[in-house]
Amino acid sequence: MTAVLGGFAALAAVIGVGWVTARTGVLGAGATGVLSRLSYYVATPALLLLTLADADPAALLTSALVATGGSAVCAALLYLGLARWWWRLRPAQLTTGALASSYVNAGNLGLPIAVYVLGDASYVAPVLLFQVLVLAPIGLSVLAGSQGTAEDAPSRWRVVSQPVRTPVVLGCVLGLLLAETGLQLPSLVLQPIELLAALAVPAALLAFGSGLLGAPRPASGDGGGQVWLAVALKTLVQPAVAYVLGRWVVDLSGVPLLAVALTSALPTAQNVFVYATAYDRGTALARDAVLVTTVLSVPVLVGVAVVLG
Repeated sequence: MTAVLGGFAALAAVIGVGWVTARTGVLGAGATGVLSRLSYYVATPALLLLTLADADPAALLTSALVATGGSAVCAALLYLGLARWWWRLRPAQLTTGALASSYVNAGNLGLPIAVYVLGDASYVAPVLLFQVLVLAPIGLSVLAGSQGTAEDAPSRWRVVSQPVRTPVVLGCVLGLLLAETGLQLPSLVLQPIELLAALAVPAALLAFGSGLLGAPRPASGDGGGQVWLAVALKTLVQPAVAYVLGRWVVDLSGVPLLAVALTSALPTAQNVFVYATAYDRGTALARDAVLVTTVLSVPVLVGVAVVLG
């Protein structure tokens, strides 16, 4: 469990640095937004391009995808249905909540856990590819389409074409094209992309830590119920559904079954906070969900590893 605890410790340290920079004011009053936009528009697309350029697109079609992808879709749909029925939320807020309920931290937590706990980084590939190729484009399309008033609402064409104009999706598409064609980027092109990609996770974590300064107690106030619904779905329902689908639908056992349960039990990714901040839709919900699920997922991940390992 050293990898699990070490991964969380690294996250907490960088988030703490972000809080300190906000507390001291060294980055200015708008640091949270600037860091989030830097991660979203520049660094994350570069990171996804590099990640998918070295990935095998066929990994998306493994049987584990039924469990990991199916559990994510189940958690997202449950949030959409329950939150719409109870709070009558608008589509953008529903989308942020659905992403917070299902979009796992497969990058900076999933990869080290896959390597050190499962012994193979490829176990995290199906959920990573599913998120960047399916969940992110759908969610970002809704968030981008929600901008503007009724008078200047985006046209139908802008809504339909939004996925191909979103930086994150463009990075994924370019990465997949490189993977499929086998092309290798020249070093003069690759090196600046690698430098930009290295900013993605630190910038997102610093933005998250900066956004905690002055924020109310997590999951409090009028939106507390929405946060706790997302937390319950992400922390408990999603890994449980993944286990059921993995064991009794696609007949997984041993390490593959442990892998789908562990990856589905990962906390909400900081990407959700970055997306919500970029479009100013459900930012507090995303921030609180990331924080609470990160804390609660530690005993859940340890428990899953002990029981199934």
